[in-house]
Amino acid sequence: MLLGMGAKRLGLLHELVPAANPIGVLANPNFADANTQLKDIEDAAKSLGLELRVLRASTEREIDAAFNQLAQQRIGAVLIGSDPFFTIRRGQLAALTLRHGIPAMFDFREYAETGGLMSYGASLVDGYRQGGVYSGRILKGEKPADLPVMQSTKFDFVINLTTAKALGLSFPPGLLAIADEVIE
Repeated sequence: MLLGMGAKRLGLLHELVPAANPIGVLANPNFADANTQLKDIEDAAKSLGLELRVLRASTEREIDAAFNQLAQQRIGAVLIGSDPFFTIRRGQLAALTLRHGIPAMFDFREYAETGGLMSYGASLVDGYRQGGVYSGRILKGEKPADLPVMQSTKFDFVINLTTAKALGLSFPPGLLAIADEVIE
């Protein structure tokens, strides 16, 4: 996990729906980095003057229950934590955000491609490319222990305008201008 990513996602979500307060955060309590992510997001929320409501889910049924709670508590937006468990359930999460009319921020472009409102995160394609470069270097004889640790340097901000329209939202021109991809 890259530190600061939760803060950046929260900032983008707040820019889209500035009146949304409190903002929900969906986290998986079984994910090792969940507490680190939450601390990052809580620090960002404090600096923005936002209240957070953290909901925890580690099963599909708990995800459904969390979204029911978000709707009952009239949470104005939700940030979905970075977690492989959530990533493989991106269709369920995107459908729930639409069903409950809750703007949501996700971590990978695949969420926006599946119907999620918007995503910001490290480019998986670039990560795979970096993995290929490392593999090539190892196959050419370099020792893995001698290779530097690399972090993502390419990030994707993807907006799904079809979902925005279904939620009755319009994106400010500034957000549209910085998007790497806009799905219409």
